[in-house]
Amino acid sequence: MHNLDLSQPLSGIHTVLKTPILPPFPAGLQQLQLGMGCFWGAERKLWQQPGVYSTAVGYSGGALPQPSYQQVCSGNTGHAETVLVIYDPRVSSLQQLLQVFFTSHDPTQGNRQGNDIGSQYRSVCYLADPEQLTLAQQLAKQAQAELSAKGFGQITTEFGLLPTFYYAEEYHQQYLQKNPQGYCGLKGTGITCSF
Repeated sequence: MHNLDLSQPLSGIHTVLKTPILPPFPAGLQQLQLGMGCFWGAERKLWQQPGVYSTAVGYSGGALPQPSYQQVCSGNTGHAETVLVIYDPRVSSLQQLLQVFFTSHDPTQGNRQGNDIGSQYRSVCYLADPEQLTLAQQLAKQAQAELSAKGFGQITTEFGLLPTFYYAEEYHQQYLQKNPQGYCGLKGTGITCSF
């Protein structure tokens, strides 16, 4: 897997899936980075999906190398809170994971997600190659039709190829498993995205 910054000291094991969150990963797996607001609830939603081998939370899409949580929260790094998803495409397709992405948050809110306000909470979708990027943008058009029918505005999701993923600090990894009463602001819009 490329574009993973390994400078953050981490235990390296997913507390729920019991799989590595750091490379190397088994052959044949693919990588995706998704931002749906606060990464705690987004990670929990994604680790529950079939075919997901591992997840980790971190920061991507910005300019500052090896940012801290405090720096990202300042809104000055350009990074979004993202979830690294390592998945088996033979079990769960990219299309299935993007359905979860589009239905689990409001991709029309710009630099916020509910009460979480700032560019670090923006909706982002980073993909492994141009073909996947094209697919994601096509699926976004289908999601837009459903959103528009429900009175929502335009999708503001930032699409791109995989940037460097900077792992977040240990206490953020699988946060809602470690802190079951922790904050989760993840809310969908009621669309189904039956791609």
